[in-house]
Amino acid sequence: MPVHLVREIDKLKQMMLSLAAMVEDNMRFAVKAVAERDPNLAQKVIARDHEIDRVEVEVEEECLKIFALHQPVANDLRFIVAILKINHDLERIGDLAVNIAERAEEMSRFRQPAMRTDLLIMADVVQNMVSESIDAMINRDLKQARDIWLADDEIDARNRAIHQDVGREIGEHPEHYETLLCLLSVSRNLERIADHATSIAKDVIYMIEGEIVRHRSREFRAINSPQSHTPRP
Repeated sequence: MPVHLVREIDKLKQMMLSLAAMVEDNMRFAVKAVAERDPNLAQKVIARDHEIDRVEVEVEEECLKIFALHQPVANDLRFIVAILKINHDLERIGDLAVNIAERAEEMSRFRQPAMRTDLLIMADVVQNMVSESIDAMINRDLKQARDIWLADDEIDARNRAIHQDVGREIGEHPEHYETLLCLLSVSRNLERIADHATSIAKDVIYMIEGEIVRHRSREFRAINSPQSHTPRP
């Protein structure tokens, strides 16, 4: 690989790490703003989104520059293509963190009901998925990417359970419907963040193996489910 291309790719990795760190921070602060009903922290999350958008554009421009100047092939080409896609997913995660922060602002006007423990657990799992998807990209870790893909089922199940429980609570306590609707929105946004983390994991698989797998979820789960590894009697 030409020396100049090595330097450009290293620079691109650092830019992605910087973007990922900002997105992870904003996501964590957004969840904290909801848990603590903190409108000031929510405003900080919303204000920082402009910086995330700026870096996302810079990463895309850097990728296009590498294409134009170096015409990468094989592994380098797959890496740049994957970075372009992952860059977009990170920006969308940043937008969803803003959505959560906006719900935190609304909820700050109310003190009941309390923050749901199951929602905090869900948020923790989702944040780990995002962090591990970036680690998988940087370390080219195929197993980690596959594990993230499988973890998305857990988030879908948690989101459904929360929607069922909160829907019942709205019927039992209509006086709290505004806050409960905000909690439903937070759950839905967390589920969408998990989808983007899963998308990143799929792009990592493409980057490593050169195979586009985003439309093969059913086949992937059939091969990787615990039942598929159970020895026959």
